[in-house]
Amino acid sequence: MPQLRLALAQVNPCVGDIVGNATMIADRCREATAAGAHIVVFGEMALTGYPVEDLALRESFVAASMQALETLATRLAQDGCGELAVVVGYLDSDTHGSRDAAAVLYRGRVVARQFKHHLPNYGVFDERRYFIPGTTLTVFRLHGLEIGMVICEDIWQVGGPITALAQAGVDLVVAPNASPYERNKDDTRLALVARRAIEVSAPLVYANLVGGQDELVFDGDSMVVGERGQLLFRAPQFTEQIVTLDLDLPGGSPRAVGRYAELDVHRIILSNDPVPPYPAAATAPAAEPLSDEAEVWGALVTGLRDYSRKNGFRSVVLGLSGGIDSAVCAALAVDALGADAVYGISMPSSYSSAHSGTDAADLAERTGLHYQVQPIGDMVEVFVRQLELFGLAEENVQARCRGVTLMALSNQYGHLVLATGNKSELAVGYSTIYGDAVGGFAPIKDVPKTAVWALARWRNALAEKRGKTPPIPPNSIGKPPSAELRPDQLDTDALPDYRLLDEVLDDYVEGDRGFSDLVAAGFASELVEHIVRLVDAAEYKRRQYPPGTKITLKAFGRDRRLPITNRWRERGLTDDEP
Repeated sequence: MPQLRLALAQVNPCVGDIVGNATMIADRCREATAAGAHIVVFGEMALTGYPVEDLALRESFVAASMQALETLATRLAQDGCGELAVVVGYLDSDTHGSRDAAAVLYRGRVVARQFKHHLPNYGVFDERRYFIPGTTLTVFRLHGLEIGMVICEDIWQVGGPITALAQAGVDLVVAPNASPYERNKDDTRLALVARRAIEVSAPLVYANLVGGQDELVFDGDSMVVGERGQLLFRAPQFTEQIVTLDLDLPGGSPRAVGRYAELDVHRIILSNDPVPPYPAAATAPAAEPLSDEAEVWGALVTGLRDYSRKNGFRSVVLGLSGGIDSAVCAALAVDALGADAVYGISMPSSYSSAHSGTDAADLAERTGLHYQVQPIGDMVEVFVRQLELFGLAEENVQARCRGVTLMALSNQYGHLVLATGNKSELAVGYSTIYGDAVGGFAPIKDVPKTAVWALARWRNALAEKRGKTPPIPPNSIGKPPSAELRPDQLDTDALPDYRLLDEVLDDYVEGDRGFSDLVAAGFASELVEHIVRLVDAAEYKRRQYPPGTKITLKAFGRDRRLPITNRWRERGLTDDEP
């Protein structure tokens, strides 16, 4: 039974950096060659980064992708990687339009191409806007073994390419992917890949990207599954890695060219030579799965780190109120960028409690971030006196003075400003535009308030387990949340208890359930009306909020897109209301 040495490359490309991505791919190919690999598999559109969005409509960008692919093939041969079959994702185009594609590079040439068939158009995906679907399948022969290619969504949909490959017969399937992270998605992936491997009766190589791209995070979780659905290898999440392992492949699959499952299957011969000798057997252990909190924390750290670095920011600044949200954001920033790149600013007003300052200072001492106090009382007084402000207007001017302070420091020193609001507050509009909502990135934008507390407790427990100082002050975790914009203010003055609020929001926002469904689920009609009114009225605020890492099934912005001007109201509101 022939053995094929596979290299699986879990890499972190940057959208648009075609030259940099090509260099990264070439580096990994040299590593794979040095390890004796016969084939290396990269993720979907690793050459261009993913998603490229409207760059796919720009002829110059598509041409650059295609030219870079040809140049990369030549470069690899010159680097001594000519006998390595390289499967890499890129952006292609022909007279019909742009295509999400994967190519095989071998002996200095682009020898095979495969176009994506199923174009997802749900959630964060909008691929039908940019690409046209493939209609054929390519199977290439390497050292006498038949290898099929499918791209990402092609394994998520029943029928099509996988069914055709099963009917045509292959020894191995390789699948470049760009599958964004969502909570618990890793469990879904493994079950899916196992089903497809069983269906095609051949091992399936699932190569996913890793790293942050705007709101999206790619968590890796690349894997190889055997023909019986058994897990042979699994890469760690949120970590760049190239690994080699040996696959026992039976060989002898059908050689006919034909039409299967309404798809033309074309076979290309790269090499009929037997598998060449190589060093001692390569094995790789499967990564241990992460806990839910560790997985979410890893996604948030990755999203913040890559957004900062890929956009040229070397440091971040954020307001430290002593509360749980800013404390968790600060801890994330320290984990992502290092304490020396994080600047925390305490901005007390006349209504700030004593513990706000002491808790913020405690956080700074625990984490080692840069810390300073910038009182805003005098600034607020000028606005209040000159404009004769009172009530809500006076409360909001405090938040806006803090926002101006942070933006001024950003302009002066080049910091990226972090907005510290959570998903629950964003849902109901519990924030101040141009105040606490200012910033270039919002690390916990998609994290419900109850999950923020859970993450804080988990991160502190992890530090204790490692014998280190917990980063988040216990008082920030335990005290009732408050915006502190008026005397003795608490969040519960305006909002239901966060546990109850998050339950309703999960059904209304994530589940798109209407008023009657929510009441039938056991929520009081008055509570539902109150929350639904707040959510619907805050759409204009959410539209102006900074981007932030997506971790849930339906994040505000990319996933949940509603019109700002919208008179639809869930039934249960009074009949005379418009």
